[in-house]
Amino acid sequence: MPELPETETIARDLDRAISGNAIVDVRVTRKDVLREVGAATMRERLVGAVITRAWRRAKLIVLDLSTRDRIVVQPRFTGALLIDAGQLPDEERRYSTVELVLDSERSLHYRDIRRLGTVALMNEQRFAEYSGALGQEPLDDAFTVERLSAILRSSRQAVKRVLMDQRRVVGVGNIYANEVLWRAGLDPSQPAATLSPAEIDRLHRELGDVLRAAVTARGTSFRDYRDASGSRGSFAEQLQAYGREGEPCARCGRRLIVTHEIDGRSTVFCYACQR
Repeated sequence: MPELPETETIARDLDRAISGNAIVDVRVTRKDVLREVGAATMRERLVGAVITRAWRRAKLIVLDLSTRDRIVVQPRFTGALLIDAGQLPDEERRYSTVELVLDSERSLHYRDIRRLGTVALMNEQRFAEYSGALGQEPLDDAFTVERLSAILRSSRQAVKRVLMDQRRVVGVGNIYANEVLWRAGLDPSQPAATLSPAEIDRLHRELGDVLRAAVTARGTSFRDYRDASGSRGSFAEQLQAYGREGEPCARCGRRLIVTHEIDGRSTVFCYACQR
């Protein structure tokens, strides 16, 4: 599933590429990805609107419109927003669920192979309500060590669970939770409230560093993630934990192990140095 670095990459690409473009047509081929409004209402409210900005909130890609509506896309596992100037491969176009035809003779496709992601249209009030239920942005200046400490100390759940709880901290999924905890040298199953001030400080630093490095590398691609031009991210080459179970720990040389006991997801860690 695209996490913060992947959705941030897509949003930045779209902001550069299509801000200022007007929507001249909307084609919905798979209605089951729509949320909040149906296909007819979506077309009625979008045709003629100008895309004024593309940005990210949590794991969402948000398109601000001149009408004050917002298109809110949650890609989940196989979703992608792809710009098509007439050269999009048939393989990608075949899985297009929603197409926004732009006045620049291009289209923006929401492509989703498994159709687990969503495309919603919200007015300002509805988006504020929706966004308000989400947690803190870990790359914002307001996300201080003190703020992270307050979040952790309010929970007895495993620290990995807290990092991935979108009501507390947004944008962090399984890939980056594994990586951040390995780099911070923390046991993923440790109750969040028991972390020491030094451990919280280390976690805060590594969380910011890992997410910023992944944004610079344009995200992590294993199978499905692609940026707005269809290219892959390169952060997988820098991963020291996720996807490396059975390999030597880069810090101590012991073999990395995997468990599904913490949250049902694959947690890769070093039993020797994450304690």
